[in-house]
Amino acid sequence: MSFGGQSSGAIERVVIVGGGTAGWMAAAALGAYLAGTGTRVTLIESSEIGTIGVGEATIPTIRRFYASLGMTDAEVMRACDATAKLGIRFVDWKPGTSFVHPFGRFGQDLRGIDFHHYWLKARQAGQAAPLDEYSLGAMLAREGHASVPVPNPPSQLSIFDWALHFDAARFAAHMRAFAERVGVIRIDARIADVALHGETGFIESVALDSGERIEGDLFIDCSGFRGLLIGEALGVGYQDWSHWLLCDTAFAVQSERAGEPPSCTTVTARTAGWQWRIPLRSREGNGIVFSSTYQGDEDARTELVSNIAGKLLMEPRKLRFTPGRRDVAWAKNCVALGLASGFLEPLESTSIALIETGIERLKQLFPDKGFDPAVVTEYNDQSAEEMERVRDFILLHYRLSTREGPFWDACRAMILPDSLSAKLDLWRARGAFLRYRWEMFSPASWLAIYGGFEHLPERIDPGVAAVDPAELARALAQMRAAVARTVADTPTHSEFLATVDGAATEPLRTSA
Repeated sequence: MSFGGQSSGAIERVVIVGGGTAGWMAAAALGAYLAGTGTRVTLIESSEIGTIGVGEATIPTIRRFYASLGMTDAEVMRACDATAKLGIRFVDWKPGTSFVHPFGRFGQDLRGIDFHHYWLKARQAGQAAPLDEYSLGAMLAREGHASVPVPNPPSQLSIFDWALHFDAARFAAHMRAFAERVGVIRIDARIADVALHGETGFIESVALDSGERIEGDLFIDCSGFRGLLIGEALGVGYQDWSHWLLCDTAFAVQSERAGEPPSCTTVTARTAGWQWRIPLRSREGNGIVFSSTYQGDEDARTELVSNIAGKLLMEPRKLRFTPGRRDVAWAKNCVALGLASGFLEPLESTSIALIETGIERLKQLFPDKGFDPAVVTEYNDQSAEEMERVRDFILLHYRLSTREGPFWDACRAMILPDSLSAKLDLWRARGAFLRYRWEMFSPASWLAIYGGFEHLPERIDPGVAAVDPAELARALAQMRAAVARTVADTPTHSEFLATVDGAATEPLRTSA
């Protein structure tokens, strides 16, 4: 059967519009996926158009993305000026305090009961340390150490993961080099026009400023906020989430490196938003994300610059955005990736991760020329649910912050999405986690934020009631001590980076 006015059969021509991180990640992954099938992948980008390049922090899924292409950690880190990221350190979101959201577990579960219930019982008796101290990932990040996890962790206390801070432009270039090796064709041009089928509305071709016309069966829109194909040509609407995510403006700037690079991203709460610090090998990436309703551009710029230790390497660049997502990420024969599909502020480094999942989803649901509606609907449902789950996790940080000021008051006063309210209600009532489909963040991540803000449940698991308090205190002390010993025996971040430089093409190995 034929859908969309096209004959059924294998996709022969994939056209990616836009380069940058999203475009070249898609080109690399699809080029490898379709190698040998006869399907031609073409990417169109203009060297005259710059890329956004705000987000240079990732989550651990990035390592699995490039590993699927046969790349090692050492290779990517050297090519992209990368450092290790073991989590995110939140500073002053609860005034005067800091905590780490690690890529890993907390403590040791016992008798089928989650660790945090034991920690809560001990905390009620004044016998528990901060939650961070029971997480190897959090303590490695806090102390500026780094390593790779042991292959077969002896206990939950040894479980952690890691990601990268990298130069996004270099990463895109690395993806481009790979993509071109597997046969992706690059055309340097601007899009002058988009031709749609007169009856079906499917995209038939794009006209270039050179006069050339590029036809395709499947089009991938990586054109950024503009949404050249999905928005302008196909008219897909955009769901504005700015009534929930109040920040709509950012300044980004590079600076000289100040001291040894930490093994975590640092995000510090400010007057009407937050500031990031991302350490690379040769420099640092900095920025402030804020609400233009509650802070003027000049005040935000001054707040950013006055809190950067190193010398600025450029003038701060201003970016405006509307948080939200497209009504659908796949319309007709066009799939939007990256900023073209939507944007959520970079608080938890999810922008690149959403590109990864969009690409993987497309591979799993790759269509033929018939574009069966069942495939398109499933892609769109998964994409929408994932974006909403990430939105809720970001909202959680603002909801729980105890900072004062008009912006922060407004964050706490807003009516939350029902999906987040349900999670908060269950946590309050029982210390339990509500899990939906397509959750990017695990219960351990939610626990990190709940614990960091000291937003604790009213009741804990009744199964811990019979635990002897003295025995529990000893067990928790042993867990803390084990974590502390491991951290002390682990290389510093700088030492870890030296092992990266010494590696050849083999994967990095643990020092433990």
